[in-house]
Amino acid sequence: MKTSEYVILVTVLNLMAGVGCNSSSGTASALSTGGGGLGGSGGQPPGAADASDLRTGPQCRQVGATRSPQVTTGLADEIAPAPPSIGADVPATYFGPSPSSVNPNLVGPLTLLRSGTIDFAKGTIKLPLYKGMVKSTGLAVYYILTDTSDKGIADGLGLNYSAKLKFANAAASAGVNGSNPATTLPARQAHTTADLSLQFDNGTVDFAPRLAVTPGGAPDFFPPSAVQPGSIGDSDYTPLVYVQDQGVVYNAPVVAYGVTDGDLSFCDGVPDYAKVHDKVAAICPDDGTVTIRLTAGFSFGKPVWYLSTDASDPLLAALEQATFAPALQNTRVGGDDGAFSAVERIFSFANGPTNVGTGDVVNPQRQGLNSALKGEGGPLNVLGGIPHVATDYSPLWDFNLGVWTADAIAKGYRSRVNEEFQILGLVQRGFITGPGGKPWGSTGLIVDCPIVHRFL
Repeated sequence: MKTSEYVILVTVLNLMAGVGCNSSSGTASALSTGGGGLGGSGGQPPGAADASDLRTGPQCRQVGATRSPQVTTGLADEIAPAPPSIGADVPATYFGPSPSSVNPNLVGPLTLLRSGTIDFAKGTIKLPLYKGMVKSTGLAVYYILTDTSDKGIADGLGLNYSAKLKFANAAASAGVNGSNPATTLPARQAHTTADLSLQFDNGTVDFAPRLAVTPGGAPDFFPPSAVQPGSIGDSDYTPLVYVQDQGVVYNAPVVAYGVTDGDLSFCDGVPDYAKVHDKVAAICPDDGTVTIRLTAGFSFGKPVWYLSTDASDPLLAALEQATFAPALQNTRVGGDDGAFSAVERIFSFANGPTNVGTGDVVNPQRQGLNSALKGEGGPLNVLGGIPHVATDYSPLWDFNLGVWTADAIAKGYRSRVNEEFQILGLVQRGFITGPGGKPWGSTGLIVDCPIVHRFL
């Protein structure tokens, strides 16, 4: 990937997390195209404009005379299932336990990342905070564990099991540094020390940059005019780690690096984002915990919450409030559920439906990146397989970006979609294409999004 100047972007892209909107300088994105080349969306802005970084304050409050990108109020209002008592002659208390409480493969709510505690009112999860060391620098690193390639360890620690992660320890044919074969694997290497912590061979993250966003000009807020991720990994950093003495791959996103426990004492919230990941709501080394904001989406028609931790592209990292991890580019994409593929697909839309009128009325069909950058809420991306729904789950999501065609919009077909094969059917019929009318498929970008909870 080329490196050049870019102005920064940050956003509303998750339903429950606050974001900021300022501009600065940074790194070119593979998603950035001249002339708004990812497709327009239509709709009138409610007053989109630059605003200061709002991660530490009320979620996207008013700034000066402008209206900043906003997040919908309430608990996942746009995706929460209705109670079963609607239309029935008995109250909800008469209904029995959810079928998922009997069998996790049946319909109903289910927490998948069981190592943490979800705050459903705040849309956060409190996870164990692990501390290790980076061998190449001798500095401390703080991280979380979300997924593993070992089923027994997943069950024992309450992590997500992903068989596909076994393939994340194999490099692409050429590395992010242009080497052939790649000198940096999709997974870093580590080993377990005598005190049962991990010592990583290399890989560091700079949390000093300030996350910010500048939406594009109305009505095409996406693509944004400028972006800056709030944290940037070096050429060796990837959230994946292969622990050599265990023979196991873990998803271990870094939330702080090169600091001490005392530097991270934000147990009551309002952390210093020059020291921690932008999704962190609170961090408390003394208690060994970190609280992280969740992102809303769908998987096979089921509303879900997931984490957004890292991405292989600066624009995607900024949109997800994630760490820009260039080494994730070494992950092979396009293989989906084929043999030896480490990825699963995630679907996002450049020009999905937006809110009506001035944006005060929430369109129940609202979805997509244009709506998110317009300030209406998260993009409500659609994930492929997740545990207990499919066997092909991976936290490494191959980013597929769709554009509704002018014909589909004119015929009134544009709407919220929530299921992979529904999307693929619309692509097959010619109503959705890739950016710029190109064939549908992988953008070549990877985003690390561990699944946390499903609502149905």
